Amino acid sequence: MWFVKRYLDVDSGFVLLRLSLVMKLKRILMVLLIVYVSIPCIIKLCPSIQAKLVFLNFVRMPYFIDLQKPADQGLNHTHNFYLQPETGLSIGVWHTVPARMWKEAQGKAGDWYESTFGSAHPVILYLHGNAGTRGGDHRVQLYKSGCVIVCLCVGWGDSDGSPSEGAMTSDALFVYDWLKRRLNEELPLYIWGHSLGTGVATNLVRRLSDRGSPPDALILESPFTNIREEARSHPFSMVYRYLPGFDWFFLDAITANNIRFASDENVNHISCPVLILHAEDDGVVPFHLGKKLYNLASRSKSLSGHKVQFVPFPSALAYKHKFIYRSPELPNILSDFLGTAHPISP
Repeated sequence: MWFVKRYLDVDSGFVLLRLSLVMKLKRILMVLLIVYVSIPCIIKLCPSIQAKLVFLNFVRMPYFIDLQKPADQGLNHTHNFYLQPETGLSIGVWHTVPARMWKEAQGKAGDWYESTFGSAHPVILYLHGNAGTRGGDHRVQLYKSGCVIVCLCVGWGDSDGSPSEGAMTSDALFVYDWLKRRLNEELPLYIWGHSLGTGVATNLVRRLSDRGSPPDALILESPFTNIREEARSHPFSMVYRYLPGFDWFFLDAITANNIRFASDENVNHISCPVLILHAEDDGVVPFHLGKKLYNLASRSKSLSGHKVQFVPFPSALAYKHKFIYRSPELPNILSDFLGTAHPISP
């Protein structure tokens, strides 16, 4: 009888343990379900949240990076400064010179950096993506390649700090005009956008083309067609993509914030050479969106007579969304495309 009682006690213990685990699992699943259902409702009721998710201007990666000290990232040939397009609004800018000028740049102040605009090197206005691509590995390593003098915006937003497509484009236009006033007329000025920055870049070049002063070329790295198609394809949307009303909950919230980044429309108003770079294994902006944008650009009447080129990078290279700078062929690709007397190479 003692053995039978002990067996029953052990069996009862297992049953109670299983019941306890089942109840905990049910509670966890219930919490997850509530969160899953709540997120689209919250975004629909508060569309401003969707804008923050698009721009991710509240995220800094790496977290402890000090954007005022590019030397901390190994960029000892880079100067940080600020431009003020209007009272109460500052645009953070990095100006980096080619690696061949690295030693000469040590300890130099802003006046020396500005004097380099009179050199024979072409200039690129680089427009970064959101969140980590602002100060992260992609941008730092691209600058370390020493391809060109680069001047770029490192912060987006209105005077109150809130993100805005219009403010981003206006900031970029202000920096572009600031550069043009300092450059020799014969010196080429290119615009390079990466990820979300490609949307800013096409907005900017459309404005410049409309006023009859397009840049010498536009380079789009990992671009998308428009923000709705990118949001639908983004890995973060995977868990909701097949949810009934996905467009109404998420994509319409983006539209409500007046966020479009319609590069597919902009290419019909751009009048300068366009180079598109895209990795086949890009998991953030799918390769097919870059290819689709190229197909639209190649048929654009405004781009007729201008060189439009698409350069794919095979998945085997593992360049993904932000490692195209690793390509040893990149300087040659840029030099061949631009076809100038100022080769873009280290």
